Amino acid sequence: MSSFLLCLVIVVTDGDTLKALCDDHQQVIVRLADIDAPEKKQPFGTQSKQALGELCFQKQAEIDDQGKDRYGRILGRVTCAGKDANAEQVRTGMAWVYDKYVINRKLYQLQDEAKTSKRGLWSDKNPLPPWEWRKSKKKSKFQNSPEIKGIKTRFSSLIARKTDVSKQP
Repeated sequence: MSSFLLCLVIVVTDGDTLKALCDDHQQVIVRLADIDAPEKKQPFGTQSKQALGELCFQKQAEIDDQGKDRYGRILGRVTCAGKDANAEQVRTGMAWVYDKYVINRKLYQLQDEAKTSKRGLWSDKNPLPPWEWRKSKKKSKFQNSPEIKGIKTRFSSLIARKTDVSKQP
C-alpha cells in the first residue's frame, strides 16, 4: 500500500534520484520508480540530471511512496509543480523505462514516442541502457583488478614454460 508525502526537493542527485525535505522536517532520498536514467559519467547523464532539476529542484513535490529499494531509498512516483517527473523524464528521452522493475507499463508508449522523435538519449546512434553500462563497468573493473592481472601473469608464464618444455626433444 502506497502513501503520499508532501515535500520540497532540495537536491537532485542524478536523473532518477532526488533528496527532499518533507512536512515533518524529515529528509528523504527518493529513487523515481519505473525508470532508469543514464549514470553521471554516461552520455546524457548530465543532461538527465539537469532535466530533473528543472522539473523539481526547489519545488514542492508530491511523492507516492511505493516502498524502499535495496539501498533504503524511497521508490516513488514524483509529481513536481503538477508534472509527473517519472513520465516526463521518459517522454523527453532523459531516462529509460526500467524493464526489470517497471510497474507503470504506460511509460513504454512515452518511450516509444521519444525514440521515434529521437529526443534526448534517443538522438544517440547506439544508446546504452544504464543497467548494461553499469554491468560493463563492473566487468571492466573486475578484469583490471590487481588480483586478476596477477592471475593472468601467472597463467601466461605457466603456458610459456609448458610451451618451452614441449619444444625440447
